[in-house]
Formats: sequence, C-alpha cells, structure tokens
Amino acid sequence: MSFEERIRAGWGGRAGAYLELTKPGITIFVAVTAVAAYVLAAIPAVDLPALLHLVAGITLSTAGSLALNQYLERRPDSVMLRTRGRPVPSGRIRARHARLFGWLLILAGIGHLWFWLGWLPALITAIAALLYDGVYTPLKLRSALATPVGAVPGALPALIGWTAHTEAIDARGMTLFGILFLWQLIHVLALGWNLRRDYERAGFQLIPPGSDRLIAGLMVGHAAALLPLSVVPRVLGMSGSVYLAGALVLGGGMLAVSVAFMLDPTKQRCSRVFLGSLLYHPLLLGVMVAGAL
Repeated sequence: MSFEERIRAGWGGRAGAYLELTKPGITIFVAVTAVAAYVLAAIPAVDLPALLHLVAGITLSTAGSLALNQYLERRPDSVMLRTRGRPVPSGRIRARHARLFGWLLILAGIGHLWFWLGWLPALITAIAALLYDGVYTPLKLRSALATPVGAVPGALPALIGWTAHTEAIDARGMTLFGILFLWQLIHVLALGWNLRRDYERAGFQLIPPGSDRLIAGLMVGHAAALLPLSVVPRVLGMSGSVYLAGALVLGGGMLAVSVAFMLDPTKQRCSRVFLGSLLYHPLLLGVMVAGAL
C-alpha cells in the first residue's frame, strides 16, 4: 500500500469510527420518531423547512448523546463481548476526543432547534440528553430502575417533534409519549434478558433481579397496558379507522409474543419479543400517519 493509500485509509477509518460513535441506526430511529410526531401535529399543513430543521437538530443532538454515552461507558464496554470493539474501548478514538465530539454535537443540535423551532423543543431535547447521559447511564450500574428512567428520554423524541409544530405539550402529544414509553420498556427488557450474561459481566442492572417469569410478567404487563393506550390516538381524532385496526393487530401481536415468552422463557421466544418491538415502533407510527392523511 502506498503512502497516499495509507493516508486515505487512515482518514476513512477515523471518519468511520466517529460515525460509529454516533450509532447511526439508533439516531435514524429517533429522527423518524420525531418526524412522525411532527407530521401528525402539522397535518394537513406540513412546513417542509421546519421539518428539515427538526431533522437536523434532533439528529445532531441524538448523535451527540450517543457519542457521549460511549465515552461514559468506555470501561464497562471494554469487558462486554458485544461492545469491546467500539471506537473508544478499542482505542480507535481517544476518550477525550469522544467526549468533546459528543458535547459539540449535543450543543449544536439544541442550539439549532432553539434558533429555528423555538425554546420548547430545544428544552425537551436538552432534558432528554441530560436524562440519558447524566441519569440513565450511571444508574445502569446501580439499579434496575435505570430501565424506566431510560424509557423517558427514549420516548421524548415524540414530544420534541410534536412541540416543534404546536409549541405546546397537550394530551395528544403526551399520548404519543406514553405509547413510546411503554414500548421502550418491553424493548429494553427483552434486550436485557437476552444479553443478561454480558450485562452481568459489565455490572449493568437493566433487568430486575428475580425469576425469568417475573421479567416475562413485566413484559406482559407493559404489553397489556400498551394495547388500550395505542387506541387513544383514534379517540382523540389523531388518526382514523385504518390506524385503529392496525393498532389492535400490532398491539395484539406484541401481547401474544410476550405471553408466549412468559409461558416458556427461552432465548428464542425472547428474541421474538425483541424483534416484535423493533417492528411495532415504525409500523405503528407509519399506520398512524397514514390514517391521518
């Protein structure tokens, strides 16, 4: 390999490591959530420039929060099989550089939202970053309460998108928040149970101590609460009958796979709960937006 090729490979590797630090898949997931909430609030008068500013601001702030999280968790990440190859524990990015990178992105995202969309979505974004990096991240090493605490910033993108248009928090916005809060609990419990050995190695306490059936029971309870709550957007006039049918099918499916895991708590069945949660989120938002058009 020539000197020039080594230089290009080095820069490509460095850029790729910084991109990896932002967890692009999760960042896109969060941005899609905020966009769906904005569109639901704005229909039929969607302001495209405002929507693009929302995407820019929340993408920057989310990427920064995730990068800062990897800086803060560099030591437990270094002992877990699934995370020890991440940019900071693997040495591809220095810890102080990851910290600076994360802070710059967070501040840029909050500032962008404040300048273009107002103080409320910017404030909610700041609260989400604070809860995620300042409360949830250290609490993971101390208590299973980290899971419900972490579900709050996980659901706040719905309110960020909603308030970017409405400039206020109302019952419809809080309904979206509640749906995503319960969804997040099921999602994280399924992930935590499947990865519990790796998490124990790092000292993470994302799932409560106790029997497998206790954890499965929590999944079922959250899924049972999620099903009627997902009907509320139809009651509030946020979407139509198509959404109602979709919500019942998706919620029933989520409850069914959770019950199946409770009856026979195996890794395969837990993986179905996790996969179901990954499908539930975008499909529910998609059918909600489609039903509102």
